[in-house]
Amino acid sequence: MTTRYPDPGEPTPPRILLVDDEAAIVGTLTTFLQLSGFAVEVAHNGEQALEKLEQLRPDLVVLDVLMPRLDGREALRRMRRRGDWTPVILLTQISGTAERIMALEEGADDYLNKPFDPHELIARIRAVLRRARPGQPPLSAAETLASGPLRFDRRSRRVYLQNKEITLTPKAVLLLEYLMTHPDELVSRDRLLDVVWGWDYPVGTRAVDTRIAELRRALDDDASDPRYVETVPGQGYRFVGRVEGGR
Repeated sequence: MTTRYPDPGEPTPPRILLVDDEAAIVGTLTTFLQLSGFAVEVAHNGEQALEKLEQLRPDLVVLDVLMPRLDGREALRRMRRRGDWTPVILLTQISGTAERIMALEEGADDYLNKPFDPHELIARIRAVLRRARPGQPPLSAAETLASGPLRFDRRSRRVYLQNKEITLTPKAVLLLEYLMTHPDELVSRDRLLDVVWGWDYPVGTRAVDTRIAELRRALDDDASDPRYVETVPGQGYRFVGRVEGGR
């Protein structure tokens, strides 16, 4: 299934490779993506996806995890092992925080838990394309993250400010990690709640605000003139510092 491309002279729409083995989902998402201004190519398993990646060079891959023949996680690992850093959004059905973080560390740029609102997928695609670094690993695959004097060592789970280690609760560390791997992206409280606590955890979005306040105290970050975490009233938070990834 392929979109019709625009006439010569018109801007070429971003090309999305949609990989899912469920025909109903493929049909719905293909139509929605096309109506949102994207060109769409389809694969039905991980093996087809790897072949089409070589042929088509899409701008982004939307990759289901649970598929026959070759699942999405293994397809992603093979992409990254061969040096293919095409942005990837995983469509998952995982509930544990550790599993979600692992998916990002394996090289996914972002993920969505099924079932999801197609509008959320469109927003996530546009955000990933904005921060994509062509030919380079995503920040989610970096071992260290740095923003000015702030440094986060993801392997040791330690955070440093002005070369001095600061103490944070585990949830605050996870919040900081997600925000730093999604710089300049407005992230809703609901999204942060899902990422850090999971929807099955009995807390509300006030828990997010509490941990953000903890981050601000530890980072000496003024909410009225933030260097790192900006509050967008009624919507969520945004990491406003420039972030560099390292190995």
